Amino acid sequence: MDKEKVLGWVREERLSVAALLERLDDADWEAPSLCRGWTVRDVAAHLTLSTRTTWPTMLKGVIRARGNWERMEAEAAVRRAAAFSPAELIAQIRETAGSPKRAPMASPLDPLVDFLVHGQDIARPLGLTRGMPPEQTAAALGHVVSSPFYGARKRLRGVRLVATDLDWSTGDGPQEAQGPAADLLLLATGRPAGLTGVTGPGAERIAAAL
Repeated sequence: MDKEKVLGWVREERLSVAALLERLDDADWEAPSLCRGWTVRDVAAHLTLSTRTTWPTMLKGVIRARGNWERMEAEAAVRRAAAFSPAELIAQIRETAGSPKRAPMASPLDPLVDFLVHGQDIARPLGLTRGMPPEQTAAALGHVVSSPFYGARKRLRGVRLVATDLDWSTGDGPQEAQGPAADLLLLATGRPAGLTGVTGPGAERIAAAL
């Protein structure tokens, strides 16, 4: 995968999420997101960290969270959400939209996954429709299902995923789950909200795994 092409995709998604956030009112910012326990503001704050996390800050966070990665991410997001206003968080996303900096251990595709998925985490609970660009979504899906970081291998074991709006599929399991690529990406990253658009016996298996 061409790194410059991926960076261009990431820039577009960052600016698109910033534009989405600019449309929200105060109540929207404090609404629950698809991320359990996170408000929309927490998610926005988390997205500012992808270009600002260094090895020292990550290690300090891991120690503070007693080795729990999810707790570390949540605590960092909540602290940053409290420290900056919505306008400041939007400005920070825009400021580093084209930055190649990534969190330690992150691959070039991880920021793309982050913004594609978290864009849905923000939009869907607010009743907003947010499209996903096809080529970018296919690349994100391929990365998520092959990476050990997201837990998709265990979550999707025995299931073949088939996108109904893209020429994309993966897996050789006996049970098939079909649906829009956006919903498949949500399921692959552990979000039950993706089940709304997915059908087939594989969907029931994923639901049980979630």
